[in-house]
Amino acid sequence: MLEHITIEPEKTADACLIWLHGLGADGHDFEPIVPELGLSDMAIRYIFPHAPIRPVSINNGDEMRAWYDFQFHSERGSTDDVQASADQIRLIIDQQLDAGIQSHRIILAGFSQGGVIALHTALRLHNRLAGVIAISTYLHDPQSLETELHDENLALPIFMGHGQGDPMIPIMRAATARENLIRLGYDVTWHDYPMAHQVCLEEIEDIGAFIRRIL
Repeated sequence: MLEHITIEPEKTADACLIWLHGLGADGHDFEPIVPELGLSDMAIRYIFPHAPIRPVSINNGDEMRAWYDFQFHSERGSTDDVQASADQIRLIIDQQLDAGIQSHRIILAGFSQGGVIALHTALRLHNRLAGVIAISTYLHDPQSLETELHDENLALPIFMGHGQGDPMIPIMRAATARENLIRLGYDVTWHDYPMAHQVCLEEIEDIGAFIRRIL
C-alpha cells in the first residue's frame, strides 16, 4: 500500500477524507489545509498518500512523485498509470471500510494530477462515496467513463474549483470536464477563482462548506 500521512480527529473518526497531491509534490503538500477547512468539530480522519516516484516525460524524464506520466496532447496515453494509481487508492478505501468507516462517509479529493485520480477512481467504484473534490484538474478519457462508470456513484456530488488564469490546465479543459460530468448525471458544484494553478483561501472555505454539506 502507498505510504501516507494520517491525521486523526479528537473523537473516534466516523468519516474519512483522502486527499491526493499534484505532480512533484507529496502528501505533506496539503497537510496544512486541515485546520483551514473549519471542520474541527467533525470526526474526520484525513489521509494524504504519497504518489510513487516515476520518470515524467514533460520534465525530460526526471523522476519525481507522480500519479501518472503526464504527456501533452494525450487523452489516453497515461491510462495504464492512471488505472494503477486508482487501484492503489482503492486499497486505501478498502482499508477504511475494514476500519469501520462507511463508504458514504468517505470523500476523495485531489489537486491537479491528484484530482484526475480522484475522479477516475470514485466514478468507477462499486461503493457509494460521499463525494469528490476535484480542484485545478480535468477528466481523463471521458469516453471510457461512459462505459466504465458504476451505478453506485451516479449523481455523486462533485466539487470542482479552478483558477481563471491557470497556465498548466486551462480553465476551458476543466469546464469541458464539468459539462461531461453534468451530461452523465453527476451533481457538480463549480467555482472559479482569480488565481493560477494553485489554491486560495476562498476556495478552501468553499471546500469546507461542501464537505460539511455532503457529510
